[in-house]
Amino acid sequence: MEPRAGRGAPRPAGPLSISRETIYRHVWRGKRAGGLLHTHLWGAGERRRERYGASDSRGRLAGKRVISERPAEVEARGRVGHREAAAVMGAGSKDRIAALVGRETGPVLIGRPSDRTAGSLSRRVISLMGGGGGESETVAADNGTGSHGCERIERLTGVVFHFARPYHWWGRGGDEDADGLIRQYLPRGGGMAGLSQRQCNAIALKLNTRPRKRLGLRTPLECYDES
Repeated sequence: MEPRAGRGAPRPAGPLSISRETIYRHVWRGKRAGGLLHTHLWGAGERRRERYGASDSRGRLAGKRVISERPAEVEARGRVGHREAAAVMGAGSKDRIAALVGRETGPVLIGRPSDRTAGSLSRRVISLMGGGGGESETVAADNGTGSHGCERIERLTGVVFHFARPYHWWGRGGDEDADGLIRQYLPRGGGMAGLSQRQCNAIALKLNTRPRKRLGLRTPLECYDES
């Protein structure tokens, strides 16, 4: 078996430093010229949209805590117990999965609600956290209407929810990264109607045993076992 890149594979000789922005500029310039490099991107089928200055027309939660109010240790990623959460949408009326991502080492939990209601989503999130909250202390969520079950989750598990500001995706970078990885297995616009919890668990296992650059090319599960 050939070694994975970064885990035993030979490295190129000499220094090499290319910024992400430079790579993307080259890719999108090639697309405008009729090139095909962009088709190899994870989100190749998604439309690029600028959302700055857009108003948030979705349901709002009164008195919600914002991410900036989280304890300082959450930002430092120094301890297990803090997660980011979001709903990953499919094409059909019942197409939605819940994703929880640990901030420290990035392990992913994926759940399949029975429908698109906030109640069903909150029940699945509680199930993912082990019913009693387990090691979870805080959860950072998006501003979608699916997050309206947070009060019930807080009451039953003891976790504390914080919310990103609308369209400030960088406030939940771990979940945004996980969303891109999940989309490799569940492409945007594809159906989830036949997706089972067993399949969700299998996808999560693949992601949790994949080497990550920010973890020194160790896997989330390897790092979690060491924490």
